Amino acid sequence: MTIRLDARNRPEPDLLLTDLPYDPDRTWYAPEDVKLVVEVVSPESAHRDRTVKLRKYAEAGIPHYWCIEEEDGAPVIHVYELDKPTRSYAPAGIFRGTLERRVPFEISLDLDKLTPPRHA
Repeated sequence: MTIRLDARNRPEPDLLLTDLPYDPDRTWYAPEDVKLVVEVVSPESAHRDRTVKLRKYAEAGIPHYWCIEEEDGAPVIHVYELDKPTRSYAPAGIFRGTLERRVPFEISLDLDKLTPPRHA
């Protein structure tokens, strides 16, 4: 599913959250319909996810952006919230072990359970 930022920019995030009703024929969302974008950062996508998409989603007015990265074999979530006057994201937290947020929805997630146990 893509987000139509403009006529030539339609990024496809790893996950997006919207409150629109399900439509099996939908192939894209307008930025104003997207509440949260999540990108899983890989070595190949690191620059795009950390800079290019961060800037483009903010300029489009998407209120929340999360980047999931790997640190020592465990997930780390970088959370950003839109600063509307500047149309840029402000860091809202870096979560290791547990993700607890109230916006854009209430969530408490044990991040350590998302990956297999590490053996010494």
